[in-house]
Amino acid sequence: MSTHAQPGERKDRLWLVRHGETEWSKSGKHTSTTDLPLTEEGERIAKSLKERLAGQEFDLVLTSPRQRARRTAELAGFADAEVDEDLVEWNYGDYEGITTAEIRKTVPGWTVWAHPTPNGDTPEQVSTRLDRVNAKIAAVDGDVLVFGHSHALRALTARWLELDVTEGRHFVLNTATVSILGWERGSPAIHQWNA
Repeated sequence: MSTHAQPGERKDRLWLVRHGETEWSKSGKHTSTTDLPLTEEGERIAKSLKERLAGQEFDLVLTSPRQRARRTAELAGFADAEVDEDLVEWNYGDYEGITTAEIRKTVPGWTVWAHPTPNGDTPEQVSTRLDRVNAKIAAVDGDVLVFGHSHALRALTARWLELDVTEGRHFVLNTATVSILGWERGSPAIHQWNA
């Protein structure tokens, strides 16, 4: 990001970190409320985030309450991250622990972005929750770091960009990656994605 901001132009950034690998993220199973630990590989990669985030100063650090996000924050050097219940993953309801391929056997073409999730979250519920997170972030005058989950962080990004929450479908997010959102001439923008 350029440090040559115009007077009055916002230059704060939102850093997003998806949690490290779990057994279910590795196998493609939808994981929302099931509170899984990181795999050994997930722990190893999460530790490497510490070096990648070194030298950055954050005025607020938030994490999902799920242990996979909290542990990633801890291993990355942010054990004191503030837990925010609104950062939980999209609730997959009856599809918890099931892969997209398995769901598509009965619901062809299913995606969390475009189809109902029985007994799970609706896009409107996710949007409302993540708009509260974005409001909290907007109240901070400086950089914010968030540890969370794939669909929730993709949806948070869509809302940051002033898009419908379902537009998160365009932002692939791998485990233990760092993404940076910010501003470009007064408009919300993506500066780095899935790195």
